[in-house]
This record gives sequence, structure tokens and C-alpha cells, in this order.
Amino acid sequence: MRHGTFRQLEIFEAIARLGSFTRAAEELHLTQPTVSMQMKKLCDAVGTPLVEQVGKKIMLTEDGRELAQASRDIFAILDRYAMSVAQRRGLEKGRLKLMAITTAVYFAPRLLGDFARLHPGIDVSLRVTNKEQVLASMADNLDDLYLLGTPPDEIDVVAMPIMDNPIVVLCAPGHALTREGPLTLERLAGEPWLLREAGSGTRKAVERLFHTRGLELSPRLELGSNEAIKQAILAGLGISALSRHALTLHQPDQFAVLEVEGFPIRRHWYVVHPSGRQLSVVARAFLDFLLGRRQASGEVVEPVARACVC
Repeated sequence: MRHGTFRQLEIFEAIARLGSFTRAAEELHLTQPTVSMQMKKLCDAVGTPLVEQVGKKIMLTEDGRELAQASRDIFAILDRYAMSVAQRRGLEKGRLKLMAITTAVYFAPRLLGDFARLHPGIDVSLRVTNKEQVLASMADNLDDLYLLGTPPDEIDVVAMPIMDNPIVVLCAPGHALTREGPLTLERLAGEPWLLREAGSGTRKAVERLFHTRGLELSPRLELGSNEAIKQAILAGLGISALSRHALTLHQPDQFAVLEVEGFPIRRHWYVVHPSGRQLSVVARAFLDFLLGRRQASGEVVEPVARACVC
């Protein structure tokens, strides 16, 4: 094992966490052949297989599970060391590791840019992925902070609202609904809806509102991203309800926002961390930066503690 390198452990930990050579390569900005080659070298150094392929899935061997935990322990020790160094240096140097669900891409880079300009010596990394991967990373306490639309129920966390996340009803500019007055939920229930996949926080919020009136939505299409839904709206395939932040990069008249009773649905974006995690000086500074922006807007900030109910 002496001949295994830190980089090889980093690659292996990503494979173990993500369950995929391809995803690990994407996260670490490496080619898949490089990842495969480094894994082979690590297995040779250890002297035993660390992963095995079962069908299309990558599974850890018993030795692999043990090394994955050892790798996380090593990285945790190094993180604590980096935190102590950052505390001695203040905010001149340091590292911030963030992870966010895909829809946060509409605002997270802008927030990070503003923070980086205030603290140019801070090295910031942001991983944007689906909610399942975010929760897996949070359960293993791998990142400093997480950006989510809904705090998880299954993990003990501290969650702070940092930004409004209003859900609005969208259609194509020439849609017949744009020529009607304020719309009722009953009027829209029969429309062809374009919805995110089951389990999406936005979809749950929309369906919950309709359920209060005894109404069910029958989606014409279920799509896995906001961008796919927006393209389907413009193609005239139906209407949808999305975060207003999803319109950030579009011209004001590219989509029509309908006036519908019960909308916009008031939700929030949250910055989240596991309740037992000791925040570094840098992570605390970024958290204070986010909360300061919200307080400057005049909104009240209250922490949300979510305890595991499993």
C-alpha cells in the first residue's frame, strides 16, 4: 500500500461514493482511461481487487469497503488540518467545498463569484448534481455546505433559508391561456402538464396545492431537468410550474408567467450542513455572507433543524 498515491485514493473514494468510473472521471475532470489506469495501479499496490462489476453496477469488495472508509478518514484528517491552518491565517487562504442540486445552477455561480471577489485567496469548488447524490454526500459528511430546495428529513441537519424560491406557472407566449383572466386550479387541472420526475421538490409542492382542492394532475410528459421542460413548453407541448429562478438566463418575453390562484408557491433555497459538522472558518464566512445578503433584503432568517426520523 506504500506505493499507492493520494491521487489514487481520491479517485477510488469518488468511485466508491458515486458507484461509477464515468461519474468519478467527470467530477475529478479526468478521462475515464486515466481513472481506470489509476485504479488498476491502486489495486496492484494493495494486492487485492477493490471493486467488482455486477451487471452494470460497480460494487465494492470487502477490502474495497474498508479502504473507502480509510480514505474518508484520511481526507477528514486533512480537512481538519486545513481548517486549523485557515483559522490561523484568517480568510487569506483556505478551501470551500460546496455541493448543490442541479436547479441551483441558476444562482449559485453568481453567489460564489461575489464571495470570491471579497476573498480572492479562497479556493472554491462547487459540485452540481441530482438530489440523490447530494444526500449521499451529505450522509457521509463530505462537503462543507449544501444548497437545496428542501432540507432532508432522513439526515440530522441544520438548514438556513437564504433566498426565496417562488414557483410560478409557465406557458409559451402564444398559448391560449395567456388571453384569459386570473386562472383557477380547476381550470388548469385538465391542461397537459409537463412535470419533473416523481420525487422532485417542485413537483411535490405543485401536486400538494392541487390536492388541497381534491384535484389530480396527469402529466403529459415527465422530464428530468428544468431545461428539458422549458424546451417542451416552447414546443407547445403543455404548461408547467418551475422556480422563477429558472428564467434567469432568458429574455423577459420568452415565457409567459400565468396568473393562477395559489401561485406563486412560496418556497426557499436553503444552505444546509450536517448538524454534527464543525464548520471551518471559510465555511462559516460563506454562510454568514449568504445570511447577510438575505438580512439585507429585509427578510427574517430562522434556522431549521431537521432530525432523522428513520
